[in-house]
Amino acid sequence: MKKFHFVSTLTGAALLFGLMFFGLNPSPSYADAPQDVKIAYDIATQTLTVTITHKSAFPGFHHIKNVEIKKNGATVSTTNYSTQPKEVPFSYSYKVEASPGNTLEATVTCNLSGSLSASMTVPQTK
Repeated sequence: MKKFHFVSTLTGAALLFGLMFFGLNPSPSYADAPQDVKIAYDIATQTLTVTITHKSAFPGFHHIKNVEIKKNGATVSTTNYSTQPKEVPFSYSYKVEASPGNTLEATVTCNLSGSLSASMTVPQTK
């Protein structure tokens, strides 16, 4: 009977340790920050395209929460999302009035972990 009690105590302790380890140390695969953000501006259509690399197995649960667009340091738009496309990378487009020499910045924020930004200066037209 003592041997059974020792084995069950040891098993219970191992199970408790395992649950604590996995519960308190979330796997990075469940909450990755955006891996890459690229932006491109089409001056003819006044459109900023933001291309995002953010992998998610469950895009309804773990997704890009918002994209903030700034022009010359001032926020011009913030768009909130409740899901993201399954295809990676994916792109969103925004109408932004900008002139050559303006600085555009996009900050992409994950709903669970981290954010990433990209910026550019609108080039001179030829």
